[in-house]
Amino acid sequence: MFTFISVLILIVCVLMVLIVLVQNSKGGGLASNFSSSNQIMGVKKTTDFLEKATWVLALSLFILCMLAAATIDRGNNGAPKSAIEQQLQETETAPETPVFPTEAPAKEEKTEKTE
Repeated sequence: MFTFISVLILIVCVLMVLIVLVQNSKGGGLASNFSSSNQIMGVKKTTDFLEKATWVLALSLFILCMLAAATIDRGNNGAPKSAIEQQLQETETAPETPVFPTEAPAKEEKTEKTE
């Protein structure tokens, strides 16, 4: 699943680069080629389309990145554990022993009878 989302992210990135390169803030780019009045899409409609496409691609890139972060595999997959992970696992499985005993162990007194 992570690989599929990564491929989608790459496709969206390439499309976004192409859309941004087509735009020109000075009125040039793709929008300037459609300036004649007999075209179906005028200059205003072309720039609106490019701007909306940029926003849609940016939003889809954000959502795909969040999905990729949620679906990434965080398991070890048989990799050796670090020393800290091993110690944590040992302490979790070890029987509970109090760190500071509340009562001192009773001392056995030997009673010697002298006869």
